[in-house]
Amino acid sequence: MVNRDQVAGMARQVKGSIKQAAGKATGNWQAQAEGMADKVAGKVQKAYGDVKDKVRKAF
Repeated sequence: MVNRDQVAGMARQVKGSIKQAAGKATGNWQAQAEGMADKVAGKVQKAYGDVKDKVRKAF
């Protein structure tokens, strides 16, 4: 089962990838950096959701 943190984390990763690609295409280094930051934050949020899900299943 997927929880909200997992979904939000994946969505944030996708948003970051799009922002990073747009920044790369336009030569906007700030948008690229923001996209990379969003991707990392999304991975962290998804990992948190994964752990939360495993703990819930353990009990």
